[in-house]
Amino acid sequence: MSKSLTVAVAGATGAVGRELLATLEARNFPAAQIIPLASARSAGSTLPFKGGTLTVQELTPESFKGVDLALFSAGGDISKSFAPLAVKSGCVVVDNSSAWRMDDRCPLVVPEVNPHALKKHKGIISNPNCSTIQAVVALKPLQDRYGLKRVIYSTYQAVAGAGTPGVRDLEEGLKGNPPQKFPHPIAGNVLPHIDSFRDNGYTGEEMKMMEETRKILGLPDLPVTATTVRVPVFYGHSISVNAELLSPFDLDGLIGHMGKAPGIVLQNNWAGSEYPMPVHAAGKDEVFVGRIRRDESVENGINMWVVADSVRKGAATNAVQIAEYIIAHCMQ
Repeated sequence: MSKSLTVAVAGATGAVGRELLATLEARNFPAAQIIPLASARSAGSTLPFKGGTLTVQELTPESFKGVDLALFSAGGDISKSFAPLAVKSGCVVVDNSSAWRMDDRCPLVVPEVNPHALKKHKGIISNPNCSTIQAVVALKPLQDRYGLKRVIYSTYQAVAGAGTPGVRDLEEGLKGNPPQKFPHPIAGNVLPHIDSFRDNGYTGEEMKMMEETRKILGLPDLPVTATTVRVPVFYGHSISVNAELLSPFDLDGLIGHMGKAPGIVLQNNWAGSEYPMPVHAAGKDEVFVGRIRRDESVENGINMWVVADSVRKGAATNAVQIAEYIIAHCMQ
């Protein structure tokens, strides 16, 4: 089927949409045709692809006729409106918005963690929140070997996670100009405020990380808490992950196990000042893990520092990996 596969990218002119096209190209995704879709104002413009260009088409209810697979990165409202129409046209949708993540009918997937969930999809597969993706890649090997008792996240998230307006706020803020996207200046500052605040005092981003972690890992009762913070970094999210494990562990054995896990690059030579940093993760597809050390304040506790590019592994790469798994295992 891959020889005649037609793939649409909805929201192709946005930052993640462009990265989706670049990732499809870089991974030599087996599609005969790629159709970029966007709003009417972008229709007719061109995007680079494999040494040539693709002409952007307007996203309409008829856009998915003859399309086998659609990658959505056009926002939640667009996904809610158009993803069901795509499915009715016979298309499988991988959606990057939050619209379907907690819908019981839609698997929420990180291929290194729960690819088995894809086999039960009903047409729409959700790509998780960017920070959740890198966190669960790091937690999965611990879950498999030792079990998880409790997880605490503290994030340090780049402005790219807020899209082009977030990047622009940092660029302009460094010039002394006031913010347009964020409620306060981000240059030289940190904002403990990502997404809107809920009635319980948590932000939407914090709730996403907690809820999505439980769903992806298949642990609905796992105690998880999070504090998510925007920092003046262009690309690359960092997370301090504290986990209490169910079983005792040998630290060297745990580190060795982490280093063999899929999707992880271990950078844990603290004596040589080697540890994950956003400046090195930017533009890469892997999840970088380091600063692994025992939490001596609790029994079977572990601390680690987890870094990844939020636009790559946190969005485009994960979505394309899902698509690769679908065509390999679910479209036979």
